[in-house]
Amino acid sequence: MYYLIDTILRKCTAKECHSGEYQYVAVLTPEEWTKESDAFEMGIDMEPDTINIYTTKAEVNYDSVTGTFSIPDRNNMLGDYLEFAFALDEKGIVFIDPGNIVVSLIEKIIETKKWRMPSLERFLYDFLEQIVHDDSRILENYEKKLDIIDSDIDSGKEADLDGLNDIRSDLRDFRTHYSQLIELAQEFEENENSFFKADNLRFFRLFSNRVSRLHVMVNSLLDYTVQIRDTYQSKLDVKQNRIMTVLTIVTTVFMPLTLIVGWYGMNFKYMPELDSKWGYPVVIAVCIAIVISSLLFFKRKKWL
Repeated sequence: MYYLIDTILRKCTAKECHSGEYQYVAVLTPEEWTKESDAFEMGIDMEPDTINIYTTKAEVNYDSVTGTFSIPDRNNMLGDYLEFAFALDEKGIVFIDPGNIVVSLIEKIIETKKWRMPSLERFLYDFLEQIVHDDSRILENYEKKLDIIDSDIDSGKEADLDGLNDIRSDLRDFRTHYSQLIELAQEFEENENSFFKADNLRFFRLFSNRVSRLHVMVNSLLDYTVQIRDTYQSKLDVKQNRIMTVLTIVTTVFMPLTLIVGWYGMNFKYMPELDSKWGYPVVIAVCIAIVISSLLFFKRKKWL
């Protein structure tokens, strides 16, 4: 797929793309890139790796900039990352995409963007913006889920701790992703090869600032997850302390009763209570008195 950066992003042929009249955007498969890379005359020193993609980054070559994108799938954070490579110079940018990721992002740009002063820098800003377009809403939804978990813990309900762990994992992925996007934007803003117009570097700075705010929001949510976990642990500790207190009280109450049972279980011949008709009721009364006095004592100490 080939596009020209005009007032809108419009489809074109390969011949029109290479004519040099407009800056261009090309989307090729790895196989197409292998066959057609020479036609773009980028003078690439370091071929972009289209197979082993692990991160979002940009690398400056002598006459070009190459790099890769590794993007978490917003619809399935536990699934595989969306991965593709790119190469650019002052004439335009080529995306090397084994799937349909880039085309879907470009179609959204075509549907929503019209430029008064078209440029490669403006296209890159809109392309990068499409990647994080819905992230504020996604992060707000995570915050609402965390609020529900926090409320359940405070009210003593069964909290979704597995959901909390999943959210922490997603947020860590977002944090890494945003850090890489910030570094990518800063690499573009550095403009080491002077591919971009100085006045247009503000687009990369604008994008970097936006992603920085998302990065701060993610860090705040991660801190919130830690706070929720600490709250749950403190609630659990209080509950365990109450159980231990009850067990300690029960043990303390029944300890003297156990001693009495032990004494009278020995059945010595000269135990005076054995021959007394009041012996059994007296022992029962003593046991009841011990239990009542112990409970009153613990009540007064506010242990019950």
